[in-house]
Amino acid sequence: MFTTVGRWCARRPRRVIAAWLLLAAAALSAVAAFGRVTSEAVSIPGSDSQAARDTADRAFPAPASGKQPVLLHTPAGAAPLTASDTAAAVRGAAAAIAAVPHVVAVTTPYDPAGATAMSSDGHTAYLSVELDVSGRDVTPSMTDAVLAAAAPATAAGIEVTPGGSLAAAVDRGNTGRSEAIGLGTALVILTLSLGSLLAAGLPLLAGVIGLGIALPVLGLVGHLMDVPEAGETIAAMIGLGVGIDYTLFGLTRFRELRAAGGGIEEAAVRTTAGSGKSVAFAGSAVVAALAGLALGGLPLLYALALAPAIAVVTALGVNLTLLPAALVLLGGRLTPKAPAASVPAGRPRGWGRVAALVAARPWPLLLAGLALLGALAVPAAHLHLGQLDAGSKASGSMSRTSYDRMAAAFGPGSNGVLQVVDVLSSPAQPAAGSSAQTGAGSTAVPAAGPTDPRLAAVTTALRGAEGVASVSPPALATDGRTVRWQVTPTTSPSDPATTALVHRLRADVLPRATAGTGQQLHVGGTPAAQADLNARIAQRMPVVVGFVLTVAGLLLLLAFRSPVVAVKAAVMNLVSVAAAYGVLTAVFQHGTGARLIGLDGAVPIPGYVPLLMFAVLFGLSMDYEVFLLSAVREGYLRERDNRRAVVAGLSSTGRIISSAALIMVAVFLSYLLSDDPVVKMFGIGLASAVALDATVVRGLLVPATMVLLGDGNWWLPRWLDRLLPHVDIEGDGHTPQRGESGESAPVLEAR
Repeated sequence: MFTTVGRWCARRPRRVIAAWLLLAAAALSAVAAFGRVTSEAVSIPGSDSQAARDTADRAFPAPASGKQPVLLHTPAGAAPLTASDTAAAVRGAAAAIAAVPHVVAVTTPYDPAGATAMSSDGHTAYLSVELDVSGRDVTPSMTDAVLAAAAPATAAGIEVTPGGSLAAAVDRGNTGRSEAIGLGTALVILTLSLGSLLAAGLPLLAGVIGLGIALPVLGLVGHLMDVPEAGETIAAMIGLGVGIDYTLFGLTRFRELRAAGGGIEEAAVRTTAGSGKSVAFAGSAVVAALAGLALGGLPLLYALALAPAIAVVTALGVNLTLLPAALVLLGGRLTPKAPAASVPAGRPRGWGRVAALVAARPWPLLLAGLALLGALAVPAAHLHLGQLDAGSKASGSMSRTSYDRMAAAFGPGSNGVLQVVDVLSSPAQPAAGSSAQTGAGSTAVPAAGPTDPRLAAVTTALRGAEGVASVSPPALATDGRTVRWQVTPTTSPSDPATTALVHRLRADVLPRATAGTGQQLHVGGTPAAQADLNARIAQRMPVVVGFVLTVAGLLLLLAFRSPVVAVKAAVMNLVSVAAAYGVLTAVFQHGTGARLIGLDGAVPIPGYVPLLMFAVLFGLSMDYEVFLLSAVREGYLRERDNRRAVVAGLSSTGRIISSAALIMVAVFLSYLLSDDPVVKMFGIGLASAVALDATVVRGLLVPATMVLLGDGNWWLPRWLDRLLPHVDIEGDGHTPQRGESGESAPVLEAR
């Protein structure tokens, strides 16, 4: 099949290239017409927080955006916001903001519904702004319009700082600078490695074309499911890295075939049949590993797995079709000008010298490599899943400023209020003459008062709970049965104490307050949802890890027909991932070197980060494993000398693997320029893992263990040999003549 595809594309190069360019244009046009949609909504089916959210949404309808705060602050010594002049300025600003397009309503701290929006000293307050859009549809221009409309307040000396989605729209970074730096660094590495600017530009062009299709497609997918903004960034990181690497592997094979005297078209076809087949296998392993995240049972994981999977599949399509077409058109200019100078016998250089050293001293180097990775993995023993909030944003950002002012004026828990929702078995009797606002802020409904003992008991229990700063009066929905309390913790949303409060309310405080009443209470809000998310991830992680390990092992067993090789590769990958987790924990959770990457200090690590990293890293490590083991197995099948095969395999693939890894590391590290801590986590985690995998693991541990195991590497039970299909991922469709070197030998059937 690969030979057929390669030959078809090689004979129609202009049509193939035109088709890819038209596909890219169509994708860009579609996303321009329909828009790119992202959503930060987190759905956790079956969780208590999801039940609270669904119940509250039905009973207390709110606008799509929720209520976005616009903070008002006067410094100490200035007139407080309660003074008549400043109050008039605030009301004037609120009226002007209400007239801004997309603004539905504005609640001031002087309105009954906004009575709690004024600090005790009167110097900080906030307007609650409701919009008819949410997520990425809240644009910086909307925030600018709100700030411009707040001119009456700023003219009176009041500092105005938007928060929530309005602040996030301004702080939302553009990854274009990161991608440009990554591409520039890759160009330098490729030029030095390939010795040709034109040859170096081909992998970059392939990566950009693949990304130019994958990202618009992902933007359109956002219309069908919730895709977080981080998903697009991760897709860009992975898509650009594998797109360049896969093309580099193919280009290297093509240049080798041309240097050996092969014709341009035949070299392009054999490149697709050989290198393209290996790339397809490696890319399928990445997608299969990402598919394991579906077992997490969370829509967020579906989206975060789908995003890089789309990028990888696109990169595979480019490699298998666009690359052979480009090789035919540019073949004469991609061929090395002269063959590499031969190395005198007995004097290996570069990776050949490393390979010889590993073969000569496998035990010391194996132990040294394990010691290094073990030392790096130590911090991972203390990894715990947390949650980020705006307090983790960069100092000076609008989100961080509004967060800090809210915390200073209303307490740290004001940035992550909990919702306790109660569904009564019978309608409650409201207190005479009392009222409360619904979530929409436009319809007054009765508020349940102390006349209903069921609600009074819950209110008393909540106010007396450890870790609770304040509790709002219970608000009764129009159905007379659904009640909601707003509970403000004493700690910030990212503080583990807030998570402990959520568990304490669910397990102890609320059950005792409602014993025997039949009330159905749920605890929701962002901190509760994040706690449920981390708990679900921790619960499902063993299943996901087991699936990924099994799939990776089976794929390697299918490719190399060796249980020993498959199990050893899985173990080595686990060691590599553990070391990457250790680096992640040390930098972010412990804050080691955090300031060097633009953070103020330690930040929590969300639960989905290590889980997604595991799937991605296991998939990416398969790339290097496949290319290294393909070369080793080819040499073993040819000469039946395991030690020589390991040395030859590492010597021939070490340079290309290290170059490919260096490119990927450069791409990942370029994303450290992002202000988003999650993007920094993936940048550091993936870069450190790829660097360790391509050097310590593939350069030392894998060849050392293969030398020590000898012919046992290729042991295959007879019964398993009969069951396994024969898959030749090294072959390129060329039938070698007697004595011709460098081609696949007959498939080994070890007994």
